[in-house]
Amino acid sequence: MTSCDQGFMARALELARKGLYSTHPNPRVGCVIVRDGQIVGEGWHARAGEPHAEVYALRQAGDKARGATAYVSLEPCSHHGRTPPCADALVAAGVARVVAAMQDPNPQVAGSGLLRLMNAGVAVRSGVLESEARALNAGFVKRMQQGLPLVRVKLAMSLDGRTAMASGESQWITGPAARAAVQRLRARASVVLSGADTLLADGARLTVRPDELGLNAELAALAMTRPPLRVLVDGRLRVPLSAPFFQAGPALVATCAAATSRDRYLGDGHELLAVPGSNGHVDLRKLLLELAARGANEVLVEAGPKLAGAFARLGLVDEYQLFVAPKFLGSSARPLLDLPLARMAEAQALKIVEMRAIGDDWRIVAVPDSTN
Repeated sequence: MTSCDQGFMARALELARKGLYSTHPNPRVGCVIVRDGQIVGEGWHARAGEPHAEVYALRQAGDKARGATAYVSLEPCSHHGRTPPCADALVAAGVARVVAAMQDPNPQVAGSGLLRLMNAGVAVRSGVLESEARALNAGFVKRMQQGLPLVRVKLAMSLDGRTAMASGESQWITGPAARAAVQRLRARASVVLSGADTLLADGARLTVRPDELGLNAELAALAMTRPPLRVLVDGRLRVPLSAPFFQAGPALVATCAAATSRDRYLGDGHELLAVPGSNGHVDLRKLLLELAARGANEVLVEAGPKLAGAFARLGLVDEYQLFVAPKFLGSSARPLLDLPLARMAEAQALKIVEMRAIGDDWRIVAVPDSTN
């Protein structure tokens, strides 16, 4: 692997990140066409159903693609979906070499795109900046390999680990910069999920607000063309249809209650999904399997301590996004997670992968530590 390969792949990944908020259920992909050491074409995938990154890059390169090298952040597809195979487009354009960051985890591709290129006489290399490429599409990779979406739990807390006053009052623990970061987390997610307790306590809508995203106009507009599915976990159907959450647009309600209310929800533009459960609690793993089957790559959980704690107890959390405000809420305030543990050995170990100031607050990104 040459430094040139790494440099051009880094540019392909930079282009791929432009699709961070809009490619669902597809992966984020960027492509760079290079001839004689110069970039002659660039492209990135914006939305499902629209051309893939390779197509845009080839259009820009034109005849200069012949004999060139294509750097793609994900193996070119080899199957007919909503668009024709990109591997065939690269061969037809006369590209001499293709460098991929990683193989496509989609079983419909899984190396067949690279094989098609090799059989056509194209030189192929894979694995350049692979870890960066996997991180960019971690949810897509997990859905393809495990049939589950990546679950990201967002929590806002005080320095003493509290999320709300005893009364339930929680607005606002963190400042505007942290809230804008949460808006971006929502915008990139396939699903934003919460529970009945949270919606009843603070009237949350869980919508994406474009004016708070802090993105340029192009990306903000693109994000709003594909808003996340808003999901309410309400095992006993306690949240009334008059709640702000339902007034903010179509939503999906996951419940283990009798489905006799389905027509009432449908009449208001919502969907009622029956999920197995017990004692009025939805089986969260089965819900995630259903969401993945619908194409959800990333699920953002914005919930109170009970539901967030349930995800944690079941080992369903891939990443925690903790926003920490420099204040104390006191010992009577509500805890971060409902996670009753009796012994130190039961503690859930985490690995902090990022910590940075965000406005007056701090953001900590942590993942379960499988080594402990």
